[in-house]
Amino acid sequence: MAAGAEMSGEAVPAVPSSKNSDSKSEFGAGMQSMIVDMLSNLKLNPLAKEFFPSSYSHDHLIPTDFSKDSPNDAYPNNRRRRNNYNQGRRRLSGRAFRAQREDSIRRTVYVSDIDQHVTEERLAALFSSCGQVVDCRVCGDPHSVLRFAFVEFADEHGARAALNLGGTMLGYYPVRVLPSKTAILPVNPTFLPRSEDEREMCARTVYCTNIDKKVSQAEVKNFFERACGEVSRLRLLGDHVHSTRIAFVEFAMAESAIVALNCSGLVLGTQPIRVSPSKTPVRPRVPRATLH
Repeated sequence: MAAGAEMSGEAVPAVPSSKNSDSKSEFGAGMQSMIVDMLSNLKLNPLAKEFFPSSYSHDHLIPTDFSKDSPNDAYPNNRRRRNNYNQGRRRLSGRAFRAQREDSIRRTVYVSDIDQHVTEERLAALFSSCGQVVDCRVCGDPHSVLRFAFVEFADEHGARAALNLGGTMLGYYPVRVLPSKTAILPVNPTFLPRSEDEREMCARTVYCTNIDKKVSQAEVKNFFERACGEVSRLRLLGDHVHSTRIAFVEFAMAESAIVALNCSGLVLGTQPIRVSPSKTPVRPRVPRATLH
């Protein structure tokens, strides 16, 4: 306190020896007055510019309205409000996605015991009598009767009607039809055919999976050309995560693509490949613009 008195130029009053309450009151009032004067002289003002970096303004950090009951009300938490808004949007998007997925499930049936010679087109033709077929996906080993499929309709009425087709002979076996518990994973619409020419390209293209990573693009092309016919375009894809690669093989003739479907199970490199009709065309790569 002596140091504070020297800084302010004020003399510190002596502490009275009397323990009388009036003396205590006078002493307390004197001390309070002295501290106020000292702080004023030292400019210990919370609003003083010395307390803020020069890059900040008073308006940015200090509230101008102190009439709020809660001190937190004077500092609007914009970040919290923004986060709450974004979380609300995510919750809404999540609910919309789940609702759309559940609707797709109600419009989809699960078909099993599919003959290995039955194509997606033939299966879709069977169920088209129940309603408009939106999508049809055949899965499983192409050389086994254990193949299964998912057929999605435009509405729930088509899916309910499709349940009555259980036991229908398709090929050599009667198919089983049950309500689906999953939706068909949609194809990225940006890769779907955009014109009649691209739809014709799809008819000449097959999708090949389980390709040995050691097999080159030239070897894949030679394999299909020897077995099926001229290959006009081929896209071999892979990454460092998956143990095998995939390919889109476009033939010069649609008949060659049909023959290529029979190549499922044949060994290319060290792996038996799987071949199915492609839902997307093999678009020519766009050359990158050269920098000048």
